[in-house]
Amino acid sequence: MNDTTSRPTLPDHLSGNPRSPHYLEAAFEYEIGIIFNGKERFDVEEYCISEGWIKVPSKALDRRGNPLLITLKGTVEAFYK
Repeated sequence: MNDTTSRPTLPDHLSGNPRSPHYLEAAFEYEIGIIFNGKERFDVEEYCISEGWIKVPSKALDRRGNPLLITLKGTVEAFYK
């Protein structure tokens, strides 16, 4: 049963970090999928559809112990699973 009427519209720019101004808690109540350049990605931390980029974590850590984010450019599609 897919009830898409109660789901909020996915924003153009969304971040998974609660400290970011682009974080939308209501969107994370459902599972979000990201298709980047025709392939589904499971490691996306942040995306922007209009500018065509995603941010994915690297193996390196910053001074606070958080993974450094790498920006990849291409075609981005976001959807609810």
